[in-house]
Amino acid sequence: MDILVEFLPLYMFLVLIPLLFSGYPVAFVLGGVGFGFWLLAVALGVVNDDSFFLVVSRIYGGIVNNLVLVAIPMFIFMGTMLERSGVAHDLLTTLQLLLRRVPGGLAVAVVGLGVIMAATTGIIGASVVMLTLMALPIMSQRGYDLPLATGTIASAGTLGILIPPSIMLVVMGNLLSVPIGTLFFAALMPGLLLAVLYFAYIIIRASIQPHLAPPLPVEEYEKYRGGMAVLVIRSVLPPLFLITLVLGSIFAGFATPTEASGVGAGGALLLAWVRRKLSRRILSEVVEQSALTGAMLFGIFVGATAFSYVFALLGGHDLIVQGIEAVNVGPWSVLLALMFVVFLLGFFFDWIQISLIVLPVFAPLVKALDFGSHMPYEGMTVIWFAILVAVNLQTSFLTPPFGFALFYMKGVAPKAVKMQHIYKGVLPFVLLQILGLAALLMWPQIALWLPHRYGL
Repeated sequence: MDILVEFLPLYMFLVLIPLLFSGYPVAFVLGGVGFGFWLLAVALGVVNDDSFFLVVSRIYGGIVNNLVLVAIPMFIFMGTMLERSGVAHDLLTTLQLLLRRVPGGLAVAVVGLGVIMAATTGIIGASVVMLTLMALPIMSQRGYDLPLATGTIASAGTLGILIPPSIMLVVMGNLLSVPIGTLFFAALMPGLLLAVLYFAYIIIRASIQPHLAPPLPVEEYEKYRGGMAVLVIRSVLPPLFLITLVLGSIFAGFATPTEASGVGAGGALLLAWVRRKLSRRILSEVVEQSALTGAMLFGIFVGATAFSYVFALLGGHDLIVQGIEAVNVGPWSVLLALMFVVFLLGFFFDWIQISLIVLPVFAPLVKALDFGSHMPYEGMTVIWFAILVAVNLQTSFLTPPFGFALFYMKGVAPKAVKMQHIYKGVLPFVLLQILGLAALLMWPQIALWLPHRYGL
């Protein structure tokens, strides 16, 4: 009985993993497993029945009362309207025409859009959903391999948690008492590094296995050959102007990301009207689809919050951390152990919970570690540690079985896209993110040069 109680958090995942592949809605699976194990814990006397209200309180405070999440329905509306009005199709088609000589040109264009959206929203759910709605139908139509397409979209969408303006960096700055502008500058180069790694992987793999990312047919290019300049002006400049408007309103201080999402939704309506695609039928369909998608996403938020909180309530965090508590080694071993713990936590928790668990506890420890000549700039160890954690947390959005980006994508993807396709597709990108994390460990200058250069 003692063994059963001690390893209850582990059993939660042994039950969760097969259920995720059962085809049941993810929100119900997450919430159901969490609620079921809470009932089991009450029956075993591990927790009392009053703890149910703690779970409800966490859901209310983290989801219902979180104003940042208001941006998600607006960005979903923006992405859906851009897709239904044909703006997204024309944009990606034009980008593929411009990149026709690049292997995997459409996937490369999707990563480029992911970088732009990362600098626009800073919200993973919004970026992944928008990219899925905009790009996945076109990539499927062009004959792209489903795992490659889903992996590209999911990884490109997660760049929003790292590339400024990132909500996660704002939270981390507050927890570490570090200027947020410093973290923004420090995260910029690592974010672009990951994007470059994605570009390289897609191009190399499409060169070796061209059937996974078919090039644009010659006849398709011939149709537009004489009017490429007009096509670029008509298809690329309007959405880029919209994205610049959303991004500019944030950087100029005129709007928060939540308010800027309203600008994006209004701009998408305007573009549809200019293209004469804004009818009552399309508007009704977009509103209905946005409402259904938003409800699905918030259902996942609620289910995931319930699951992760019950996991913590049953001692899951302690079960993970106990593995390194007895370690008494040098600074590099401590740092690598911490990175490994953050990576493991990423399988089970969202970034907010991991930040609240890891940063306040381990940041003072890291600050006291001496890395000698490996640290190029004095007094910036905490900044380096924060960016290492940030890159690690970005990986957590893609790691099965609990990567939130995977759930967001599955919720809006066509039924033909199975969870197995998504898992298979993201694994190479997870390895690329680990490679990027290793580069940051080896060369702290990647993150620290910009803030040091400008005295931040």
